[in-house]
Amino acid sequence: MSKKKSTVQRLAIVEDMTIYNAMMQKQSLVEALAACDELELDLSTVAEIDTAGFQLLVLVKREAARLGKQARIVAHSQAVSEVVDFFNMAAHFGDPMLVPAQEAR
Repeated sequence: MSKKKSTVQRLAIVEDMTIYNAMMQKQSLVEALAACDELELDLSTVAEIDTAGFQLLVLVKREAARLGKQARIVAHSQAVSEVVDFFNMAAHFGDPMLVPAQEAR
């Protein structure tokens, strides 16, 4: 029996992660997660993130766990870092500057 090779996809979000972009970004995130085993999120150019954007990050992490996949932030902007730190979720999302992502349970 051969083991299937894990697929990794890196998705760069370049728009602000705000309520104004949430529906479009949700679709992109869900499609990207469906197409791979590991989703790496590059959020290095996100200038603004609000609670709707943060909820998208929580959604993609939860869906990845439900599907037995991985999702993590591999690069972030100052704005994303501040929101993730505010909610004390760096370990959950895999902040590349702090700690590796927690494994899905």
